[in-house]
Amino acid sequence: MKLVEEKNPDTERVLEIIIEGLSKRAFITIMASCRVYYDGRATSRLGLGDRVIIIKSDGSFIIHQDRNLEPVNWQPPKTKVTAYIHQGMVKVKGVRRTPSESLEVEILQTHMVSYFIGEDSESLQLAGYEADMGDLIFKDPEVIEKGFRPTSREYHTPQGFIDILGKDSDGNITILELKSRKAGTNAVKQLRRYVDCFCDHKEKVRGLLVAPSATDDAIQLLEEQGMEFKALEPPRELGNQKVVTLENFRGHSSS
Repeated sequence: MKLVEEKNPDTERVLEIIIEGLSKRAFITIMASCRVYYDGRATSRLGLGDRVIIIKSDGSFIIHQDRNLEPVNWQPPKTKVTAYIHQGMVKVKGVRRTPSESLEVEILQTHMVSYFIGEDSESLQLAGYEADMGDLIFKDPEVIEKGFRPTSREYHTPQGFIDILGKDSDGNITILELKSRKAGTNAVKQLRRYVDCFCDHKEKVRGLLVAPSATDDAIQLLEEQGMEFKALEPPRELGNQKVVTLENFRGHSSS
């Protein structure tokens, strides 16, 4: 581990630390009064203000304000980041070719600049989501009810993908809509659309909303629609969970 940090450095020292951090593929953090310029798929300008600038070893280039979760502007991994002095100010620029775009930060005053070299080879492990509920149900179908037999996951219909399709102990088609959190009426409406996809079947089709809990409105709508609710908590154990990256997780939204 190596940490280099300076508070209120002069312009030349700021540039020196940034260039050294870039050459070492370090994690660079700058707290500075700056302006931000973006040109590419759109154009934006951000006036003078105190912000946090982050440059990661993979080329990610991120600018945060002191509010909101999301950065005010950013460039993804593999961005080519350079730094230089122009008209007495440090400028940090990130450029991409595809798509063609650039993000430039013009630093007027630096409150703190640092770079950090550490080790972190771990990937994020996730548990407690619909996929984990599906794994649990396929491993132990009777958590739904005795005699339940799951046959398909992500079963395609014109209305979307059914989380789990199966049959109950009487051979009736059974559709499960899984929610890892408290379910509302939108989940019930989605389940209804899935059930309606099987309206031409002669046998009975059951719709089960499976979630830790449901709103009163959702329970009432289920009863009105002749569908059912099954309370089930998603498993929280990480021991045997599939390892995923944060990038993959961003694409993993609740169905």
